Amino acid sequence: MHIEVLTTDWPTYRLLDSGNGRKLEQFGSVRIVRGEPKAWWRPALAREAWYGAHAVHEDEGRWRFPCGQAPKEWELAFPLAAGQGAGWLRFQLRFMDSSKQIGLFPEQAPHWCWLAAQRAAAGQPPRALNLFGYTGAATLACAAAGWHVTHVDASRPAVSLGRRNQALSKLGDAPIRWIIEDATKFVQREERRGGRYEAILLDPPVFGRGPGGELWKIERDLPPLLDACRAILSETARFILLTVYTIDASAILCHNLLGQMTAGLGGSVSIGELTHHDEAGGRLLPLSLWGRWECAGPAR
Repeated sequence: MHIEVLTTDWPTYRLLDSGNGRKLEQFGSVRIVRGEPKAWWRPALAREAWYGAHAVHEDEGRWRFPCGQAPKEWELAFPLAAGQGAGWLRFQLRFMDSSKQIGLFPEQAPHWCWLAAQRAAAGQPPRALNLFGYTGAATLACAAAGWHVTHVDASRPAVSLGRRNQALSKLGDAPIRWIIEDATKFVQREERRGGRYEAILLDPPVFGRGPGGELWKIERDLPPLLDACRAILSETARFILLTVYTIDASAILCHNLLGQMTAGLGGSVSIGELTHHDEAGGRLLPLSLWGRWECAGPAR
């Protein structure tokens, strides 16, 4: 079983250093420090290099701005490869009040490029469902390539920011449905309505709540959600892409879940990790696990 390691490579994001459970990052001109539970080693840079950050997310759960000059919001651009739809995706970033997030997971960039390269080889028009879609980076990558995308997330602010990113990326006319809904309930309703998709993306949180207070626990709720997703795959389904962030899981877990979900459909499952290259330490920082089922012919 081969595990493929994917690393982010784009000009406006850098992982400067990591260690002692933290990471020092640069998003455009803004330098930040955030917690990172997988950074068990020692930082390579001296403490002084970390002191120049514009923003620091404290263990108590709040942002601190030691330089007093951090913007409330700023934009970041990501270039899709030539021939993969729109030339640039643009994102609005902001310091989230309730978490260490800023509206983007840059380690997902290799997936955005892969998604943008998946041309409309399935169905007319090809339909993609993005569950737990957050602020829409994967949605926009699919839309740039000509997919009709249904974006589902339980967070109204995340969906609002996704719409903003759509406008910034000049994809305002792209066929995207933005839906604020619990992912499992949406999939169950889609099955009853006869909704079908050629591609399904899932990026579930470890723990969360839906818009109606629905409790989500990944180890309990992901397997039945994947079973429900199988029922809404079209006869010409092309792929399922799953990312998992829990530190308790492994890439083999992704392989087993997707293999069970797609048993009898043909195709193949690949797995791996998403990482960043730590510039100062010369090492890879592992961040997310991923699994992908692909099928070149009819899925059933």
